[in-house]
This record gives sequence, C-alpha cells and structure tokens, in this order.
Amino acid sequence: MRVALLSLMDAAAEEPSGLRGHLPIGGRSVLRHQVGLALAFGCARIVVQAEALNGELVALQHVAESAGARFHVIPTGRALVPLVSPEDELLVLADGLLAVPEDALRLLNDGPVILTMPVETGLAAGFERIDINHASAGVMRLPGRVVAGLGELPPEWSPASALLRIAVQAGVPQRDIPFAFIDQGRWRLIRSEDEAHRAEPGWLRLHTIGAHRRSPGEMLAGIAVQKIGPALLHAGTRPYIVTIASFALGVLGVGAGWFGSATIGFALLALCWLVAECAALLARVERASLLASARMAPTGAAFALLLDAGFVALCAWRSELADISGVAAALRLFAPLVLVLTLRLVPAVCAARDWTSWLSDRFLCGIGLAVLSAIGPFDAALRMVVLALLAGTLLDASAVGRRTANAASTIRE
Repeated sequence: MRVALLSLMDAAAEEPSGLRGHLPIGGRSVLRHQVGLALAFGCARIVVQAEALNGELVALQHVAESAGARFHVIPTGRALVPLVSPEDELLVLADGLLAVPEDALRLLNDGPVILTMPVETGLAAGFERIDINHASAGVMRLPGRVVAGLGELPPEWSPASALLRIAVQAGVPQRDIPFAFIDQGRWRLIRSEDEAHRAEPGWLRLHTIGAHRRSPGEMLAGIAVQKIGPALLHAGTRPYIVTIASFALGVLGVGAGWFGSATIGFALLALCWLVAECAALLARVERASLLASARMAPTGAAFALLLDAGFVALCAWRSELADISGVAAALRLFAPLVLVLTLRLVPAVCAARDWTSWLSDRFLCGIGLAVLSAIGPFDAALRMVVLALLAGTLLDASAVGRRTANAASTIRE
C-alpha cells in the first residue's frame, strides 16, 4: 500500500497566523494540490501532520475519501509509525511544495528515491540541505521500513526532516531533478503570500500554452485566462460557470440576429466562442493540476455544432435574398452552409498545416462576419470568402504535391 505524508505546520513568511499549506494557487490551496498528486500516485492513505483539525482539512478529507483513500491527521511524527507497515511505500512531500504533477510522477516511477537539487539552488529556494553538494527537492519515495526510526526521536522533530536523514543513512538512492523544472517554475516551494501571487501567473501559463500553434482567438483566450483567471479561481468560479456565461452570449447573439441586428449577433457569437475557450482552458488547468471535479466545461463537439448552426442562421437572416420576392428561403442557407462545411473540411484534410488552425477559430470567424455584415453586400462577400478558402486550399495542396514529387525524384536520382 502507498501512504502519503503531507504537512500543515510551517507558518507562511510575514504571516505568523497563516500556514504555507493554506496559500492559494489557482483558487485551491497548496495542500489541495499535494493531495491531488498523492492520489494520482496511488496513495490509499493520506496522512497530514497538523496541530488541529480545521475546515480545510475536513474538505480535504472528503476529497480523499471520495477517491477511495483513507485520511488521517496526526500531531507528531511518532503517530505515523503505526500507520505505515514495513511493506508499504511512503510518499513524503515538503510543506508548501508545488510541483507539476506529471513531472513529479515521472521522477517517482522508478522506485524508492530522494529527489534532490544543487545545494546553492535548493537553499536559495527554501529547500533543506542534505550535504555539502545537495539539497532536498521536497519529494521522497521511501520504503515503509524507514518509518520505524521516527519512534526513537523526540516528538518535536519534523517527521519530513527526520525521514530525510533516516533515508540518507539507509542508502535510499538520490536523483537530481532537471534544472529546467526550477527555471520554468514547474517545481517550487511556496513560502509566503507574495510568492504565491508571483507563482500563480506562471503556473497558469504552464497549463494554458498548448503544444500546437495557436490561432488569434486561442491566443486571446490564453491571455485572458492568465490575466483574469486567478481572480476568477480565487472567487470560486469553476469552469462550468464560465461555460454558462458563454451559452448566454450565444443565446443573445442568435436573438440579436433574429431581431435584425446580425452584425451584433456575429460579434456576440464570437465572444461566445472566446468565453467557451476560456472555460476549456480553466478546465485544463484543473485537470493538469489534478483538481478536476465532475462538473467540467461541456464545450465539445455538440457545442461546436450549435455554434456553427448559429452562424448559419445569422447569415441566412442577414442575406439580401430575403428582400427578393420569389426566392426560396432555403436558398439563403446555401452559402452559409458551404462556408461552415469548408471551415470544417479544410482543417481535417490539411491537418498538418499550421494555418488551418485559424479556420477552426470561431472568434475570428464571428468578427470577420460582423465586419462583412457592417460594410458591404453581405451575400457577395460571403461567396468570395468561400471561393478564396477553396482556392487557397487547392493551391496549398498542389504546392505540397509538387514538393513531395520533387523529393521523391531527388531520392530516386
């Protein structure tokens, strides 16, 4: 069985009444982040050293028990001894440690280990010295047998520090964490409220910057989350609430188009997509931090289809064909449907091309349609856009084909 030892003992710097584990990052306490890491590591028992049971610990108990783990609060290190058998494994996390879960789990997967860093770097960051060359990185995976040594120590000793000394003497392997983890803010010790405020934007940035090249709307959503995301999360605003706001904007957009204000409707649908993208990013932050709840942002394929249907409806209501008698109403849907199908087909066919991500950006689409609606003959402009998209795709495909043929002929020669 795997057991996790966490701590809620150290006072936050410049706040004697506050504790490191209670400092908020992304709307959740550092201790809540650590519980998520412990559960992801497979710990069936979570032990927190604390002076007394408080509301935060009760909430964490519910989180742990809902995930199938047992939760204990102990006052001293000696109380840990009967909770860990020699056959168990113990995960020890330093008080205030904030690490990207996937990084920590990858380093812990190879068996018992004391994670370390160069002593100069570690001491400057607030970590504990091990020897002349190394400092602890705040994470250990230890065999359960080392816990018995806590029973011989005075009760006022910190169990994490004592276990570090015992593990070093027992010959548990040591392993340096990559310097990039520290340099990029993926691994840090949060010791004060100021440090938490400084760490939070970088923490959000780590989880909101994707590996693919982003479109303008995605970049704007990322900037918005980095700027106002901390305020939203600290206020308890979960991703599903932001999603509700995006749906409200979508309904207002369709309503504006129905009452003849298509330009405003397109702009509102663009904002609807942008807010939904912000909700998806906030949900990604929670998942990446192992804080995901059951109520995630429902902005998947169904939402995308509804949004595209809204664009088609607004285009049909905006069409000048409505003013021509004898023209079938269905004819007004033709150009908008071709536009939407083209925007969906091209990224699927040319998936390897970076520029196709712009075609999936409905914020860009909505703003573009709002501009076309405001400045000129809408139907003609819409058809020109469709033709330009198809022509650009054909030209790009033929260029790729020529390059492939040239490469093949070069190889044959």
